[in-house]
Amino acid sequence: MSFKLIKRLFRHLLILPGVAKRYFPVASMRRIEAAIADSENQHSGEICFIVETNLHVLDILRDKSAKQRAIEMFSQMRVWDTEHNNGVLIYLLLADHDFEILADRGVHQHVGEDGWGKICHEMEAQFRRGQFEAGVLYGIARIGEHLAQHYSASGKNINELPNAPVII
Repeated sequence: MSFKLIKRLFRHLLILPGVAKRYFPVASMRRIEAAIADSENQHSGEICFIVETNLHVLDILRDKSAKQRAIEMFSQMRVWDTEHNNGVLIYLLLADHDFEILADRGVHQHVGEDGWGKICHEMEAQFRRGQFEAGVLYGIARIGEHLAQHYSASGKNINELPNAPVII
């Protein structure tokens, strides 16, 4: 077992389960939920936000990355299953200080790697300053702009995914 893997294993084992609430207290989660709802009133897309404190030991031993876990959550939350293929997931893995934005193919074809990279760059800068809520709100706002540009709100804007953030 490599030193890097052992270090990661300990980081995941030693992080306290309730640490997500330190980064995202209840009031913060309510503001994020409201931002998602407000954004989704402007377009027909769906935004989902998940915070995971740490991974299971077996996932660490298998060297599962934040991106791999985000893909799993993208599937489990059925973000890929929106009517217009316009779901977007913001996934944050606290123990690794890592996050991913995953978009369904409909959205991704409009935004592209460069568009997602710009959003991620600014979110990461805010996270480094300890401004976690602000970083997520920034991401929601920019994602919402892209969704509004390509998926205007229709008369029957059905909420296909829950707006409430998920803490794992």
